[in-house]
Amino acid sequence: MDIIKKHLRKLEKKELKILNKKQGIMGEKIEPIVNKVESKIPNSLKNTLNVAFYKSFKLIFKNGTKYIEKLYNKNKIQYNHNIYDYNLKKNSNGRSIRRIDGYSKKSTMLNASISTLEGAGLGLLGMGIPDIPLFSAMILKTVYEISLSYGFLYELEEEKIYILNIINASLTNGERQSKYNRRADLISEKIDNHIMFKYDLNKEILNTSKILSDSMLTAKFIQGIPVVGVVGSIYNYSIIIKISGYCLIKYKKRYLKNNNK
Repeated sequence: MDIIKKHLRKLEKKELKILNKKQGIMGEKIEPIVNKVESKIPNSLKNTLNVAFYKSFKLIFKNGTKYIEKLYNKNKIQYNHNIYDYNLKKNSNGRSIRRIDGYSKKSTMLNASISTLEGAGLGLLGMGIPDIPLFSAMILKTVYEISLSYGFLYELEEEKIYILNIINASLTNGERQSKYNRRADLISEKIDNHIMFKYDLNKEILNTSKILSDSMLTAKFIQGIPVVGVVGSIYNYSIIIKISGYCLIKYKKRYLKNNNK
């Protein structure tokens, strides 16, 4: 369908823009603060953050998904997707494609805002590490809602591998980012074509935890200091926006490709 191909081309341009973007997570206004603090971060804190993210993802993947699902109406999201999907197949146009995006974009902004408040609140209380499980849950909540809004089920083990690679690609840059981007595409292609592939979920979680802790360590270190915790909250917002923006592109591309076969 021409309209779907047109939207796929737009999404590919957006994806290339992200992949070619050289600026990291840190904004220009925050970067001087970050650079000053980063040199003072002890290795013990880096390891603590890494382990905290690792344990959080392990716990959520094993038993926590059902609790995250209490924070949104899973059945309603799936029901709305089925309606929009039916309309798209019946009458493919720009409006029918844009309607599919509606819920995922709204949930992204809500989750980013909640993460900002959570980061500011705990940071001002002088807390840093204890909020990692909450933040990890908010990251996965955001991805889960986007996944559902495009008709994909996140419960599958293979889909968890895909999600972890999406997070990796959104938070890295250069050749590393390109590698994770290619890997995410390869994984989704195999999942959607029912092709088995080997994976080690524990290894994938370890890798993603390292990437997340590297991305957040300075922010969490700042959050651990009373008063300046608000800076850390800005990072929470930035991380959610980066992950969700990339995630929206990948899941929408995947959905449209499956509808263009």
